[in-house]
Amino acid sequence: MTAPPGAGDLEVVEYTDPFCPWAWGSEPTFRRLRAALDGRARWRRVYGILFDEGDDEPPDPAAEAAWFTRYVEQVSGHTKAPRPALVHALPASSWEASRVAKAAEEQGSHVADRVLRRLREVMFLHGRPPASLDSAMSAVEVLPVLDADRLRADAESDAVRDRVRADWAETRRPVPEALRADADSPHPGAAKETHDGQLRYAMPTLLFRAPGGHRLVPGWRPYEEYAAAVEELCPGLLPEATPRLPAAEALRRYTSLTGPEAEVLTTGPWPPPGALRYDTAGGPLWYLPDNRPRS
Repeated sequence: MTAPPGAGDLEVVEYTDPFCPWAWGSEPTFRRLRAALDGRARWRRVYGILFDEGDDEPPDPAAEAAWFTRYVEQVSGHTKAPRPALVHALPASSWEASRVAKAAEEQGSHVADRVLRRLREVMFLHGRPPASLDSAMSAVEVLPVLDADRLRADAESDAVRDRVRADWAETRRPVPEALRADADSPHPGAAKETHDGQLRYAMPTLLFRAPGGHRLVPGWRPYEEYAAAVEELCPGLLPEATPRLPAAEALRRYTSLTGPEAEVLTTGPWPPPGALRYDTAGGPLWYLPDNRPRS
């Protein structure tokens, strides 16, 4: 089979954080785009650390958690993503979860996808962000696809710490377009100022790079904007139709799917036989029996 024009020329850089509600709500679109670009582009995740270690500690943790609960509810109102009825605590730091997510990349993209997904499910289904490396590991070590001992060793290594530090720094070097991002979106994605006066990419942000230049699509956007950026850089690279899988096959592939994800990734009746349903304050998630969401 002949590769499409431009295959291998495109890099997609995803600036993200395990605890960002807009990133969680963008998963239907990003999963759709990753499926369309599978084998046609390089996709790299950069963990930008939304909750940094230098941030001021909240004077009233209960009030901050209540505020974040309301914020997640507002975001879910736009994205239709599942959400917890209560966020029990504001994430103390994104570093530990990001180290676990980054370490998972050593075991391949499929494992990395599963680990990041589980970290987000703990946050946005149960409202309990992992507060330490141990709790982040506890959330993901039950996944049958990974080597948990290797994951912990890698997450504790200097090499992975350095890679996350590099992600942190890269996120704080936004391209000029990020400073003036504007769109008809509840989250247009202009660069944010950090506690120490730096600027960083909003999360999520996708930066598309090719030999002919780059295109930035920040914030929460419809699929068509991402597809247009790809087409501008690499005409003809995207397939005419988004690849969809039969419902049962899609659930086996992704292991858990929200309603918005099922709508864009699957064909046929939904849910498939054998799928189990997990209800949240923002809508259901379906999963395989061996992939039950756990707090």
